[in-house]
Amino acid sequence: MFRFLIGALGALALALPAAAQVQRFPTSFRTQEVQTDGATIHVRVGGRGSAVVLLHGFGDVGDMWVPLAADLARDHVVVVPDLRGMGLSSHPDGGYDKRTQAADIRSVLTHLGLDRAAIVGHDIGTMVAYAYAARYRDQTEKLVVMDAPVPGIPPWDEIVRSPLLWQFDFGGQDMERLVSGRERIYLDRFWNEFAGDPSKIDEATREHYAKLYALPGAMHSAFAQFRSIRQDAQDNMVSMATKLTMPVLAVGGEKSFGCTEAIVMRNAAVNVTELVIPNSGHWLMEEEPAATIAAIRAFLTSK
Repeated sequence: MFRFLIGALGALALALPAAAQVQRFPTSFRTQEVQTDGATIHVRVGGRGSAVVLLHGFGDVGDMWVPLAADLARDHVVVVPDLRGMGLSSHPDGGYDKRTQAADIRSVLTHLGLDRAAIVGHDIGTMVAYAYAARYRDQTEKLVVMDAPVPGIPPWDEIVRSPLLWQFDFGGQDMERLVSGRERIYLDRFWNEFAGDPSKIDEATREHYAKLYALPGAMHSAFAQFRSIRQDAQDNMVSMATKLTMPVLAVGGEKSFGCTEAIVMRNAAVNVTELVIPNSGHWLMEEEPAATIAAIRAFLTSK
């Protein structure tokens, strides 16, 4: 049934227009600022039905989810925050460990009057999504993790040896000076090296995110997201002692994390569905939006 839904919905999703410019959320979505413990989180909310939270990663902000949010809003309340220190959220000095950011998301949902929700994450958003599901198990309906490792969850020790992941320990005052005024160059490295086809991340998209990451404090906060990963690994090694029981969809790009996403999650959860998106690198929503949207919708609506 799940495979059938992916195929059927994929045919519909193929009708999505190619992005000639940065897409905007539907006018039915509202934005608001939610105060959490130590941060102000910028949130977009739209739709009706069961709740779904979409968590972005580094190199993006919540805007990455526009096509998926527009699709899901037909039958879900869709909540799209900018993570602490990223996008239009505030830039506090601390709290970038993913357990604390999970609490940010819980505060957002509580403020909106929502209890249970499906949680979807990509990149650093995957790390926050796992931390949320582990911390708020009874409030997590389903979990979708996309193309990123989860610190501390095997084969973490092998994954972090990859020379492509040097950014996990990059940061500090001198590194911020190095990147200041060159945010676009720094971000291009990730968009180019992690993509299956770098041309899929178009110029409008690159310019949009580069401007946001050039805002005061943005790169300092972005580096803090990575420099908290050692603490995240310690927290997650405790959490994985009790495996997650909610349904989990582990999505990897064929030219990026691939089936490794599911290998990771099977060490942390008992009910894992594996899915590899053909022809995609790391940037699933930019490279293969139709297939990615179809897969997530099918999983969220499956019984």
